[in-house]
Amino acid sequence: MSNIVAIVGRPNVGKSTFFNRLIEQRKAIVEETAGVTRDRHYGKSDWNGVEFSVIDTGGYVRNSDDIFEGEIRKQVMLAIDEADVILLITDVMSGVTDLDDGVAQILRKSKKKVIIGVNKVDNTERSYSASEFYSLGLGEIYPFSAINGSGTGELCDAIVENLKEEEEEIDENQIEYPKFAVVGRPNAGKSSLINALLGEERNIVTEIAGTTRDSINTHYNKFGHEFTIIDTAGLRRKAKVHEDIEFYSVMRAIRSIEESDVCLLLIDATRGVEAQDVSIFGLTEKNRKGVVILVNKWDLIEKNTHSVKEYTEMIKEKLAPYNDVPILFVSALTKQRIYKAIETAMEVYEKRKRRIKTSQLNEVMLAAIEAFTPPSVKGKFVKIKYVTQLPTHAPQFAFYCNLPQYVKEPYKRYLENRLREEYDFCGVPISIYMRKK
Repeated sequence: MSNIVAIVGRPNVGKSTFFNRLIEQRKAIVEETAGVTRDRHYGKSDWNGVEFSVIDTGGYVRNSDDIFEGEIRKQVMLAIDEADVILLITDVMSGVTDLDDGVAQILRKSKKKVIIGVNKVDNTERSYSASEFYSLGLGEIYPFSAINGSGTGELCDAIVENLKEEEEEIDENQIEYPKFAVVGRPNAGKSSLINALLGEERNIVTEIAGTTRDSINTHYNKFGHEFTIIDTAGLRRKAKVHEDIEFYSVMRAIRSIEESDVCLLLIDATRGVEAQDVSIFGLTEKNRKGVVILVNKWDLIEKNTHSVKEYTEMIKEKLAPYNDVPILFVSALTKQRIYKAIETAMEVYEKRKRRIKTSQLNEVMLAAIEAFTPPSVKGKFVKIKYVTQLPTHAPQFAFYCNLPQYVKEPYKRYLENRLREEYDFCGVPISIYMRKK
């Protein structure tokens, strides 16, 4: 179950400061991965063991100097569409403004859970002033200070209480089918790919970016495989959609990536790898999902004997250092290799679930460590004694050693590459942790 919290509010009330506080505390503990694109406006947070995604809508506003109601209204509507909990941040110094009122009005009409955080409350006098925000009619208010952290604990408790409970009861008879998400930039051909697979016009396909209206989950049983395809391809049609395309597609992609096991990332062959492709790839990494890259519209490319090889090299270069991924050249239009795409996604799904016996893991990895030991730091030598796979959804490995803090990124990359060579984790993100033995 994905949990998405969207932060909304006027400019300069401290949305980003609070956002960074939420993300940083977790980044310090959990994000040991190097090279993941640090997207400024999206991150994962963890409070008392509950993990959720945070989106700072403020980061997506254009021309923020003269920001006007329209922009904020758009963000609020989007947050209502996509988030599970909305956090409205206000500023005690300026009191309740017309803009706060306007936002509250929209939020009151929505059925979403809304929490009000009153920022910059760092003394008693200000905490009295904070009570005027009850006039917004959105229930309890939480005074806090994003800069010095006071009151943020209560605010986080409130967020977590309002998130959906994880479903505990799992029906034994219920078979878990692999979930594949089709993701990519607008107009890369996501709907056409799904239509080609399903053999029917489920989604309206046109040349205008952003015509898919809603998330469609289709259970699918073909070519000897059963799985579910999640298509939250689209942008909702809105006026001036061109300004928000990036924000929309990132927001929708987050939702579909979080719900999936393996992502089919569609790249438009006629346009090459663009920044947004790399950032969506970064999201799959952050969420530790399997990934298969499909270069779509390959039928439109003038080819020579080296085309595939050259194009593959180019993609791997753009995605470095995470470039151990399957890359297929497909065409949704001519159905070229689209069944191969599903087969590959199934393979990645199986690899992501794979458990490696501890005895076998130690045999292989301790030999690799002996062949190339961690470099010494300040005259101290790191001795890695033991390795085991952690019981998680995606492959994570703990290496137990005497001085975990001295093992640097390049050496972890070496260990990861050895694991990949030995066990073929192509398309699957791997996390490596150094633990004190």
